[in-house]
Amino acid sequence: MFEDILITIATAATPLLIAAVGEVVVERSGVLNLGVEGMMVMGAVTGFGVALTTGSPWLGVLAAIIVGALFSLLFGFLTLTLVTNQVATGLALTLLGLGLSGMLGESFVGLPGIKMDYIHIPFLSELPFVGKLLFGQDPLFYVSLLLTAGVAYFLFRTRAGLTLRSIGDNHTSAHALGIKVIAIRYLAVMFGGACAGLAGAYLSLVYTPQWIENMTAGRGWIALALVVFASWRPWRILAGAYLFGAVSIGQLHAQALGIGVPSQLLSSLPYLATVVVLVLISRNRRLTMVNTPASLGRPFVPDR
Repeated sequence: MFEDILITIATAATPLLIAAVGEVVVERSGVLNLGVEGMMVMGAVTGFGVALTTGSPWLGVLAAIIVGALFSLLFGFLTLTLVTNQVATGLALTLLGLGLSGMLGESFVGLPGIKMDYIHIPFLSELPFVGKLLFGQDPLFYVSLLLTAGVAYFLFRTRAGLTLRSIGDNHTSAHALGIKVIAIRYLAVMFGGACAGLAGAYLSLVYTPQWIENMTAGRGWIALALVVFASWRPWRILAGAYLFGAVSIGQLHAQALGIGVPSQLLSSLPYLATVVVLVLISRNRRLTMVNTPASLGRPFVPDR
């Protein structure tokens, strides 16, 4: 029973982790993309549709990654090339994704999806308490952990990661040193979009293998909050994602046990937890100022 609860927590946390790890790279470059929700839902409908059509969940995952990256390119073109407001553009991207996914997925509603197979390692996956949790999960669970480790290594152990962080901290000085600020930010934005698309595919191919309009249900916003909660550190995002996953699963178990609390209040717990965490973080201004990329959300035009 306890192992099953841990498995459901890991399943709930994985899409949050993937989306937030992608967004931390974007924000470390100095770009604030609030369109994570829109890219996630587009990845969900694309992954489901391609997997249903081809019979291959892996092709669905690949298509979701590509669509997420292409959607992020639209954001990049508007904010990095045309220098539109990043906050307004990100919100517009989310609204576009929600509306477009609803239209594209209208014919998929009610159809059974193709679930990605779980990995089974003989003997190891049969170990008590941790067997299924560590050795019997879906492939994207392991991808999320490798992605977290890879991004952490890239940001803080490589020259390219240092360059990316320098752009996020002071894009003017980085440009003066000959660093191609716009080009690197485009790559960061595309990476974030690809991760958001992958997170969306996880929802429609692993978490609940079906298509439901607006099935992301605010997870993109929670992923954005996770980046701030973790003070832009990948390993802290891992801890935060599992904390929010536990809250999400906890409210489901509370409803199943018939606890005398309105179900609407229990369903809102993950979002209430997000608000509470952000309020607590905002009280520690020193921690926030030290870790926040100084150029976050600020437009950059080389010839100005």
